[in-house]
Amino acid sequence: MNAASSGQLPVAEAADVRRAAGRLVGADPRAVAGLLGLNALAAVAGLAGPWLVGRMVDAARAGGGVRTVDRLAFALVLCAVAQLLLARWARYVGHRFGERTLARIREEFVARTLALPASVVERAGTGDLTARGTADVATVGTTLRDAGPELLISGVQALFVFGAVFVLEPLLGLFGVLGLTPIWIALRWYLRRARNGYLAEGAATSEVAEVVAATASGARTVEAFRLAERRTAVTRDALETARRARLYTLSLRSVFFPVVDVTYLIPVTGVLLIGGWLHARGAMSLGAVVAAALYFRQLSEPLDAVLMRVEQLQSGGASFARVEGLARAPRSAPAGAPTPVDDRIDVAGVRYAYEQGGEVLRGVDLTVRPGERLAVVGPSGAGKTTLSRLLAGVDAPTAGTVTVGGVPIADLEPERLRRQVVLVTQEHHVFLGTVRDNLRIAEPAATDAELWAALTAVGAEGWVAELPDGLDTALGANGWPTDGSQAQQLALARVVLAGPHTLILDEATALLDPATARHTERALAAVLEGRTVIAIAHRLHTAHDADRVAVMEDGLLTEVGAHEELVAADGAYAALWHSWHGAGPAQAEAEAEVLPPA
Repeated sequence: MNAASSGQLPVAEAADVRRAAGRLVGADPRAVAGLLGLNALAAVAGLAGPWLVGRMVDAARAGGGVRTVDRLAFALVLCAVAQLLLARWARYVGHRFGERTLARIREEFVARTLALPASVVERAGTGDLTARGTADVATVGTTLRDAGPELLISGVQALFVFGAVFVLEPLLGLFGVLGLTPIWIALRWYLRRARNGYLAEGAATSEVAEVVAATASGARTVEAFRLAERRTAVTRDALETARRARLYTLSLRSVFFPVVDVTYLIPVTGVLLIGGWLHARGAMSLGAVVAAALYFRQLSEPLDAVLMRVEQLQSGGASFARVEGLARAPRSAPAGAPTPVDDRIDVAGVRYAYEQGGEVLRGVDLTVRPGERLAVVGPSGAGKTTLSRLLAGVDAPTAGTVTVGGVPIADLEPERLRRQVVLVTQEHHVFLGTVRDNLRIAEPAATDAELWAALTAVGAEGWVAELPDGLDTALGANGWPTDGSQAQQLALARVVLAGPHTLILDEATALLDPATARHTERALAAVLEGRTVIAIAHRLHTAHDADRVAVMEDGLLTEVGAHEELVAADGAYAALWHSWHGAGPAQAEAEAEVLPPA
């Protein structure tokens, strides 16, 4: 089963990760070239040390004077200083390259996240997306800043050291390479297992985040239905899976690194033994033996850094695969999709079933005329919210069509969809930033006068005017606190600023008191005069004010008509109306007559 079908966000394949890495490197070629050049120069400067020490040994054995040794020592110091400066410069260039590349990754991640259809995010869960945008992006950033430059520097140094040993004495170089064979075997063993291990660890971390987030956000429901033990068990299972995944990657490191540490001793020991034997037979100078031994001793540092960073690279690669996996997720409709000819909405033969459940809508037919105010009523579980999601293009029907102006709503490109249809539910979010920032999300070019007009339309101008800095007051976790009703009013004000052709309200005023809710709904109707408003009505005064009422029962539309017509028909809507008023038909109609006009 693939990720898309199982509801999980996809993970990029290894080939996709390589292509993405190549694209990021190609985006900053001058930095990469500078990084390679500086590392090469630093490696050359570092190679001079062992060679100069060997020259000192040979000079001393040949009876060279103190001045000769001093000159070689001075050259050694100069080379060490040059290596230090070049290496620091290379790290500086590497860190800047890493930060710029990380910025590109973050921007791509945000752009891809915003392009995801809401249904994809809901099925995957916010925990997975949050983990990818935080822990995984942070791991990729650490890899780019630290592991990437360090791996490049150490890799170049190791290659130059190998080259120097072979130039100095090919036989010693060959033996040294053979002595490092256990590292090669251990590395292949490790790499075959590491990627899947770190991917499993990342997935387990996402699952923990999802479980904790779901439990925290639904804490009141958990308490009300006494689900604490069940949620605790689910959390323990997720933590146990994460623990096992971490222990597996730890076991890989526990095998790999001890083999590496022991293997470092083999080339140095072998060079000293074989070099000593060759020197005793006059086939090699003592200085060459000392230089080769120092080279292999020097090799341990960059090689150790390479192997250490390879481990981090596996973790970073797995995280990058999860971040880059968003590119494989289903996208919203691309630009260039058909343009609706008008704002008429047609629902024809629509059926819908969730992945883990029965059929929710069972053949719905409905036409919503432009500028109409339609209320959809019915008992809980009738399919009202599901219908609103299809009308807003959040989900596509299992069968049948939902079109606006002759174009399937789900096929509209994101920007046109947001201008065409807006769904407002009781779940609202206050973004970090000022009141002005929160409102301008809907219309970045809105003036202060337009912002105040939108706030007035939804009845929020009073409490916003009383804030310490008015529109400039910071909201959010570290700013001015807002309650649920104020968050709802900000969301509705954004709707006024966005000015969609069709507004769908699904309990959008549920957190407001009845009087404020009705005032807000009527103010919205006045502001959005001439636009289509579809309200999922849980308070029947909304249905009374609507042009038409659609009654849903068990996934079907059973009645459609004006309020007065449906009450007179004495059907399902009339029963709901009388029940809501807690009175008989005569008294309910009398109360309806005294309701203030819409």
